[in-house]
Amino acid sequence: MKKQLISTLVIGALMLSNPASAEQTAETERSHNEELIGLSSGIVIGAVVGGPVGAIIGAFTGTLLGKSVGDDDALHTQQTMLSEQEQQVVALNQENTSLVELSDQYEQAQQQLTTLKMAQEQKLTELALGLNVQFKTGSSVIEPHFQQQLNDIAYAMSLSPELTLDLTGYADRRGDSDYNQALSEQRVAEVKNYLTEQGVEEERLHNQAFGDSSPLMAEQNFENDFFDRRVTLKLQNQNSSLAANATNP
Repeated sequence: MKKQLISTLVIGALMLSNPASAEQTAETERSHNEELIGLSSGIVIGAVVGGPVGAIIGAFTGTLLGKSVGDDDALHTQQTMLSEQEQQVVALNQENTSLVELSDQYEQAQQQLTTLKMAQEQKLTELALGLNVQFKTGSSVIEPHFQQQLNDIAYAMSLSPELTLDLTGYADRRGDSDYNQALSEQRVAEVKNYLTEQGVEEERLHNQAFGDSSPLMAEQNFENDFFDRRVTLKLQNQNSSLAANATNP
């Protein structure tokens, strides 16, 4: 009889502790199972400790224990999700930092490019102030001083592939005109060859020679003859002439 009473109380406790289990479809299977496990464990513990009354109390207590376990698992899941989100936030911050660094590097590169362009323009301006290669009487040998100037020209052209160079040869009025014509042509050829040796493409160099037919001054004297023995250089940039010698032949 006592065993039957205990069984009846146990069944009643089960019905009281979970009266709407069939209707609560919104609960997850995991939480439901955990509450049932807590309920059964509570009944057994309560029955052993306190008899039929203990079984009823244990049933409710077990239900609460099972619910607590389910809540702990849900809390752990939420903490895991938060940890993953924090890692994603950290990764995004690192990406943003990298973008900022790349932007700074780009700005620095732009500033350096601007500085280089200004230096190039200054060099071209200096060259445009006036450049002749002068020669000794009857000679087409380029003197060391003028070699350095030609080096500067070659360097400027290496920085600006769009530049071309006009070379024009002259001779003074002493001696035979045919000889002077040939001498002026030889002087232009020497300058052209020197520039190609410095890396300037030959197709960027345009040359002509006028012998003694285009003196700078009408009067012939020692000083004027010196300036007539020359090769003039004119830089050309997209149909705009940057004259390396402002004097026209």
